[in-house]
Amino acid sequence: MPSRIAKIRFLDEVAKFISTMLSPLLTPTISTVMILSITPKLLDITGARFKLLLIVFALTCIFPMITIAVLHNFKVIKDKRMINRKERLIPYITGTIYYAVAVYHVIYTHEPQWLIMFFAGGTMACLLSTIVNFWWKVSAHMAGMGGLVALLWQIDAMELEIISRPFMALYILLAILLSGMLGTARLLLKRHTLPQVLAGFLNGLICVSLAMRLFG
Repeated sequence: MPSRIAKIRFLDEVAKFISTMLSPLLTPTISTVMILSITPKLLDITGARFKLLLIVFALTCIFPMITIAVLHNFKVIKDKRMINRKERLIPYITGTIYYAVAVYHVIYTHEPQWLIMFFAGGTMACLLSTIVNFWWKVSAHMAGMGGLVALLWQIDAMELEIISRPFMALYILLAILLSGMLGTARLLLKRHTLPQVLAGFLNGLICVSLAMRLFG
């Protein structure tokens, strides 16, 4: 019995680690890092590449974290993990706004259309999650991973000349593998049901794919 309890605790800690590292607050930054590594000719100036990464990190991670901390401090939400569906509404709304600002930034800095549409698709996924949240809880974690898989898939399909091909297959396989690990982690932690995990992944996958395919 002790060994079984220890095993359960170990799996729980691993699941928490995976959920933290692949948080929806971090997947936009991870996606941007991948974009910059597979498109070495995008933003050749080192300072410009760092600036884009920093702005994405601030808008999609730092600002949402501050918002959640403030809401928690003022007792608007009781748990920073927002397990309760009703507590997710305001953070989802503000998160959608931050994503929209990221879209404005990449438009303002004249980034490629496909990159603009990636962030636009992410904004659509955030908005859809917010709307659905009135009735049902879908996985925001999986929406982030669905968006990442869609990003890599669509970039590969576009056959852009600026792409460094050796990384593409590896990144796509890695993104799919991490998606599976994250979905399993969310189920082990009992944060979501299987339908909620699948719905979240499809949300990110479809929104980003449609935006990049139709308008990228």
